[in-house]
Amino acid sequence: MQQNSKQENAHVIQGISISGNQKYIQSFSEILQNPLPKHPPFFMDVTLRDGNQALRKPWDLDQKETIFKQLLKLGVQGIEVGFASSNSQEFKACSHLSSIAPDNVVISSLSRAVEKEIETSWKAIRHASKPRIHIVYPISAFTIQNVLKLSPEKVLEKISESVSFAKSLVGSKGEVQFSGEHFGDSLENLDFAVEAFRTALNYGADIINLPNTVERYRPWLFVSMVKTVCNMLPENAKISVHTHNDLGMATATTVESYFSGAVQLETALNGLGERAGNTNTYEVAIALHNCGVDVPLNLSTIYETSRLVSYLSEIPIYEKAPLIGEDVISHRSGIHQDGVAKTRHLSKGAYRAFDATLIGRSEGDRIEFTSQSGRSAIFCILKDAGEDITLEQAGRLQPILKKISEDSGKGELTLSEIQLVWNKMKAIPHKATSG
Repeated sequence: MQQNSKQENAHVIQGISISGNQKYIQSFSEILQNPLPKHPPFFMDVTLRDGNQALRKPWDLDQKETIFKQLLKLGVQGIEVGFASSNSQEFKACSHLSSIAPDNVVISSLSRAVEKEIETSWKAIRHASKPRIHIVYPISAFTIQNVLKLSPEKVLEKISESVSFAKSLVGSKGEVQFSGEHFGDSLENLDFAVEAFRTALNYGADIINLPNTVERYRPWLFVSMVKTVCNMLPENAKISVHTHNDLGMATATTVESYFSGAVQLETALNGLGERAGNTNTYEVAIALHNCGVDVPLNLSTIYETSRLVSYLSEIPIYEKAPLIGEDVISHRSGIHQDGVAKTRHLSKGAYRAFDATLIGRSEGDRIEFTSQSGRSAIFCILKDAGEDITLEQAGRLQPILKKISEDSGKGELTLSEIQLVWNKMKAIPHKATSG
C-alpha cells in the first residue's frame, strides 16, 4: 500500500514541468523516496516533571500516581517522574513511582549539575529497574555570559564533573542523560555546544538531549542544528529533543527532528509545561503515524488520557485543540460537507486528518447545519437519523433551514429542529412540491 503510494507520487512529480524549477522538483522527489528512520521513536514523557511544575496547583502523590499509571497504559517507554532534589514532596513522589515502575520503563529524575542534587536524584530512583539521572546545564553563549557568568572552560569542567559523578552512581544499572539547556539559542556558538556534548559523552553520558528551551525561531533552524549535532557526534550517540511551544511550532520541530536523527522525543500529555507548554504527545504520535512510522504507543488511549489530564490539571481542553478538541471533527461549510459526504466510506477522507477511532473517539466526522451549510449536510444528517430523503429533497429544504438559521440568530440547528421542518415539507402534497 505504502509502495503504491510512493509510485503514484513519483508519477505525479514526473508530470510536473515548471521552467526553472527542475532542481526543486528533483529535491521533492528525493524527499518522497527517502526511507523512514531505522530507529523507532522513543517517547520520554515529561508530564510529571515539566508539566507538573508549571501547574498553578502541582499534583499531590495520589494524583501523580494516577497520571503515572495512565502513562503506562498509553505505553510510553520512559517517564521523568520529577525533580527529586527540589523539595521533600518531589523526592517522595519520585521514590514511590520508581518503586512501582515496571521493568521495561525508564524512570528519570531531573537534576542540576550539582553533586548533592545528583545524589538525591539517585536515592529517589535507584529502586527502578531502569533508572536514569538527567543532568541539565546551560550551553548557549547568551546564558553562559549573562546567567552563569563563567568561562567556556569552566562550563566544560562543570559538565565533566557532574556527568562523571552521576555515572559513578548509576554504574552499569542505569543511564545518564545530559541536556544542554538553551541549545536552541546556541546557533552562534554551535561548535562549543558540540564540544559540550562530546565532553558529556566522554565522561559517561548515555543520552544527549537537545532542548529548544525557549522557542524563538522557525522549526527549520532548530532541526538544522539537530542534524548538525547528529553528524558531528559519534554515530552510536543517542540524540533526544525537548521542545517548548512558545510560538506554537513544537510539534513540527519534534517531528522533523525525528526525521533528522533524534531517537528520543520528550513530550507531555495535553502539551502541559512551562509558559505555552511542551510538545504535545498526541500530536507527535499521530503525525508520525500518518507518515508511516510504527509508533510504539497505545494510540486508542489518547482521548481518554486527554480527559483525565484535563480534569486533574484543571486546565480545559480548547475546543479547537488538534485531535482532542470537542469541535475538531465537526464540518459546517457546505463545500467541506460535500467532500465529507462523498468520502465518508473511504479510509482517507477529503477533510479528515485522522481516524477518530484511532485515538479512542467514538464519533467520526460530524456534520452540523448552519447558514453556511449546503444540501449535503441536510442529506447526511437526516439519513443518519433514519429518514428517507433524497438529495433533491435536501436541496429544496436547504434554503428554508438556512433562513431559519439566519433569522433566529442561533446559528447551528439541532436535529429535532431540522426534522420539524422536514416533516412539515413531507406533509405538503407531492404535487405541490414537484416542479
